[in-house]
Parts: sequence; structure tokens; C-alpha cells
Amino acid sequence: MLPVVALVGRPNVGKSTLFNVLTRTRDALVHDEPGVTRDRHYGICRVGEQPFFIVDTGGLTDERELLAEATVRQSLAAVDEASLAVFVVDAKDGLTAADRDILAQLRRFGRTVILAVNKTDGKDLQDSLAEFSELGLHRVFAISSAHKRGIDALVAEIESELPPPAEQTLELRMPGTRVAIIGRPNVGKSTLVNRLLGEDRMIASEVPGTTRDAISIAIERDGKPYVLIDTAGVRRKSKVEEAVEKFSIIKTLQALEQSDVALLMIDAQEGVTDQDASVLSLALQAGRALVVAINKWDGLSTYQRERCETELDRKLIFVPWAERLFISAKHGSGLGELMAAVDRAAVSAAANFGASEVTKALEMAVESFHPPVVSGRAAKLRYAHFGGNFPPRIVVHGTRLETLPQSYIRYLENFFRKRFQLVGTPIVMDFRKGENPFADKKNVLTDKQVQRRRRMMQHVKKR
Repeated sequence: MLPVVALVGRPNVGKSTLFNVLTRTRDALVHDEPGVTRDRHYGICRVGEQPFFIVDTGGLTDERELLAEATVRQSLAAVDEASLAVFVVDAKDGLTAADRDILAQLRRFGRTVILAVNKTDGKDLQDSLAEFSELGLHRVFAISSAHKRGIDALVAEIESELPPPAEQTLELRMPGTRVAIIGRPNVGKSTLVNRLLGEDRMIASEVPGTTRDAISIAIERDGKPYVLIDTAGVRRKSKVEEAVEKFSIIKTLQALEQSDVALLMIDAQEGVTDQDASVLSLALQAGRALVVAINKWDGLSTYQRERCETELDRKLIFVPWAERLFISAKHGSGLGELMAAVDRAAVSAAANFGASEVTKALEMAVESFHPPVVSGRAAKLRYAHFGGNFPPRIVVHGTRLETLPQSYIRYLENFFRKRFQLVGTPIVMDFRKGENPFADKKNVLTDKQVQRRRRMMQHVKKR
């Protein structure tokens, strides 16, 4: 296990910018608005020689508002699990009473504290550091996260305080099936993550839009590793006004691109809405395997459940291959079956087959149902091969393939799905016009040459 370093401080002092610099990513959401970060956000430090976990935390404040208090609890939990804390302050604001209060909280945990005086651009470094000397911290560094100044010295000090790394090779990417949990605001995504983890890892509240960033969390369930990616709720574009929420949607799209399986959550009490369809389209555009979780199922009457199932059949008719599970994230019912469906979808999305298997399946499909005749001629499907996975891609070679109607393409897709027992994943059908493989060889006639000779023979016979 890598050591953990927590970044803590007031809102808007540059913790998320520092996190992105240390991890060499853009994983943390950065905005001028204070309080953008709420949940703990983990990453691997890729600056320096010794890898360690970096935890970006929400700003510590003395506000008593519900979400602010939850953010503070998450930040302090990060300090509790960390080997040391980097206390980030703002040189432009100078030393504040809130900074003194935060340091007092940090000292209660007994962790080593390193002071990072951020935003020192255009300021005298000695004056900036002198102002914070009354805090009594011996490890003080002037940095500029935005311009990457002073970072190497800060990392060197952090490494000197951490225990030596284990001798074995360290895996810097969290292993396991990557599951992006997506859906409208307030459908229970964070509640599901907390239930699967068995702890209040994510801030869950009745306030829509509580989660703003895409947070990756590694877990193990029944001996299998997963990486759960809790994402911000996606709303229709007409409803998205705040710049922060627009960035949150971008982070959700990035999470989909990095995932193996998209887990779409739907509120059973509200049914399938236009927003749900919009979120689903994002997963389909990304080509992700898909599992649909209908949450809050336990609160419905028998009549309401029947209506909900009828509506699901009607509105999700274009994704019949996606498994649907009825769950209660709050009470934990149905989660075992849900993760089993995630496993099946991940295995199907990662499938790989030999060219002979795929070609044989194509021959069987054509034998069972021939392509329709268009303008007096039918398409010829000669052979096929496997073109890749995530999602599975079937490459079909032949002639007049552009005449195949969508109904026949869907037939082929369903045939391959049933033949190879693929569940929970889309299939991409890639049709390519096949060239004569013998066209460039001597003593072998091309199709055009054969047709020309036939015409000549017919002309001779007439004469």
C-alpha cells in the first residue's frame, strides 16, 4: 500500500491545482468559485522518485450548512488516514484566523504538517514566508501551483518524511473493472458507492448536484477488484447554467471514456425521464458496456412496480441487451445481483474471438436468413474477423454491402450476440468492401477481366 498525503486548507487556496500538478493530470475540478471540491479525490503523485497517494480535499470552513459540514468531515477523514498533511495557504490573502483554526485541527491528529504557501507569484518570497512564521511550522515552502514553481522542493520534503517504498513493483493504476456510475442528479449514485464500500466515503444528500467531480474509488468485493467512479449528475443542457456544473459534465464524459462498464441509475419513483435517455445516450456514444440499475425499488407498491416495468420495456427498447436490476442503494438490496451483472457486461465487452469462429458464425447467419435483393442483386458477405473489443467489433468483408438495410444489420448483430453469448455490451458492425485477394497475382483474372471475357464469348457465339 502506498503512503497517503492529504492536501488541506481553506476553500480556494489552490489545493486542486496542486493536486493536478503533482499527479500530472487534470482529474481534479478547478474553478475560481470556492467550495468546488467536496469529496476526497485520490491520485498518484508522479513528480519525484517515490510514488505516493495524494488526496485532494474540500475546503475547511466553520460554516454550519449541511454540505459544508459534510465536506469538513470528508477532509478530516483524509487527514486521519494520511501519513502526513500538506497545509496549503494563500500568500495573497495572508495569514487568516481560519488558517490558525485549521492548523489547530490538524495538530489533534498528530500528523507531520508541511506548510505550502501558494500563489507567491509577484510577491517577495521572504515576506510571504515571514507572515506565516507565527504558525510555528518548521517545514515551510513557497510555491506557485499555477506556474509549477517550488514543486520539486516540496515533493522532496514530502518524500523525506514518508516511509520507504516496498521492494516489490508498485502498480500506479488502480487495478480492477472500472465502473462509471452515471445518472441524473439525486438518483442515489453516491449512496450506492457508500453502500458498496460499507462506509460514508461520498457525501450523499437530498440536494441535487452534491457530487461535482468524478471520484475514483478502488474496492474489492467477493475477491474481485473494482474501481467505482462516482460522477456528477447530468442534466439537460438547457438546465445547465453554472460554469462549475458544465465542467462536472465534462468530467462525467471523461469518466465514461475511461470506464469498462457504465452503470446507469434510474429513480424508480420517477420512472424513465428524458434526462435518463440523455444520460444513456452518452454511454452509448462512448461505446461502453451497460447495466441499468433501477433504484429506490423498495418504496413502490405492486401497482407502481408493474407500471415502472412497463415503462422500462417501452422506453429502453433500443437497448434490450442491457441487463436491468432492481435495487435499493439505501438498504443494500439487490447489490449482489447488480455486481454480477457488471461482471457479465465487463467479460462480454472484453471478448475476443478468432477469425475462423467469426466467419463460421457469419456463414450460419447468412444461411439462416439471406440478405435481401436490392435492385436485382443481393449483397455478398464473404468472410469476417474480430476487429477489437470495448466494445466488440465484427468486421465483415464482401461486396454490395452498402445495400444492406438496417433491419438486416440488426439481425446480424443479434445473431452474433446470441452465438457468442454477449450480454450487456453493444456490438459494432464494421462493413468493408472486399477486394479480390488474387487480383495482383499472375495468371489469375480479376472480376472485371472475367466479365469482359464473358461478354466477348457471348459476342462470338452470336456471330
